[in-house]
Amino acid sequence: MHLVLIGDIGPLDDMIHIGDEAMFDEAVRQLRRRGVDRITAISSNPTDTAERYGVEAVLPLGRGGSAQELGALVADADGVLVTGGGNLSSVWPTHIVERATLARIAAEHARPFVLSGQTIGPVLGGDGRDTVARMLDSARLVGLRESSSAALVASMGVPAERAQQTVDDASFLADGREQAAVIEAEPYALITLARHVGDVDPDIAITAYASLLDEVAEQTGLELVFHAHFASMRDHDSRGDSAVHDAVAARLRTSRVRIAPTTDVPSSAHLARGAALVVSSRYHPAVFAGPGGVPTIGIPVDEYTDVKLRGALGSFGQSAILPLTAALDGRGADTVRRVWDARDATRERGIQLAEQARPVSDAWWDRVHATFE
Repeated sequence: MHLVLIGDIGPLDDMIHIGDEAMFDEAVRQLRRRGVDRITAISSNPTDTAERYGVEAVLPLGRGGSAQELGALVADADGVLVTGGGNLSSVWPTHIVERATLARIAAEHARPFVLSGQTIGPVLGGDGRDTVARMLDSARLVGLRESSSAALVASMGVPAERAQQTVDDASFLADGREQAAVIEAEPYALITLARHVGDVDPDIAITAYASLLDEVAEQTGLELVFHAHFASMRDHDSRGDSAVHDAVAARLRTSRVRIAPTTDVPSSAHLARGAALVVSSRYHPAVFAGPGGVPTIGIPVDEYTDVKLRGALGSFGQSAILPLTAALDGRGADTVRRVWDARDATRERGIQLAEQARPVSDAWWDRVHATFE
């Protein structure tokens, strides 16, 4: 079986995005486990993607790839899979157009078109909403990773038999199936902070983050381990999350601080699952931590990040959402105390829910594979 996969993958200017790569990574693993022997990825960096996953890879539309070339590729394949992501939003209209074009090409060649592990919206209006509605109408199967996305898709007329709410595709990535690549000597709090801070002044946000993390260090006694999910693959290159981490670390009172290098997706997953506490404004540290029952504080900075973090935490029984605006108001200390005091119950509940969710996730991938058969 030959499948065409698209995700927001492929490092540009040596900047890798762990979360986007993770959803593609897990899709490849799950499909191969079910006998798919040929995968062609649509990637911003085909060379890196081909080497990283052992697949074929081509450039996307508008960045070197053409509709004619993609048409030939889809015609030669058994179907098209959009791997998990939050790109179907008016915030990123180019991604909507790109995926809608693939859906149209798949329909022209009578090939199944499937979307897995998606966040839809929450900002979705005008032409973007109409385009996404047509795309979803053409899909054989739609996987949605939170209840708000499922409700939005239902309101757009997608029948329940073609739409299924799932956990994020990367929830069980490398979970007990690979040798842990990260071994830590002592308990730690894992910290991942993105540059995007919504409408908050960046310098004020840095100060608020530092104050919050000093509370974490004081209340828990844990070492703070910073780990970038959007980072340069070059040594000693402070960009993306790393630049934010450097700025926050410079304002901390605590000296128990360390940087964990960004290497590959399984290492990031193991690092999150091995933590005693996770504090993150990014989504996938929460995704990785949840199935291990790791208590997590999610810091949304806008409606989109709020939807995603609530979905990731809620899937495994957690609800510690601390909006950046609340951290600015000094409400972080209470959140840290509440989450840390409940850590044993949180871990027990998360692991229990993970055991229930894992076979459901496996059944989802069985359903995806069967659709292409």
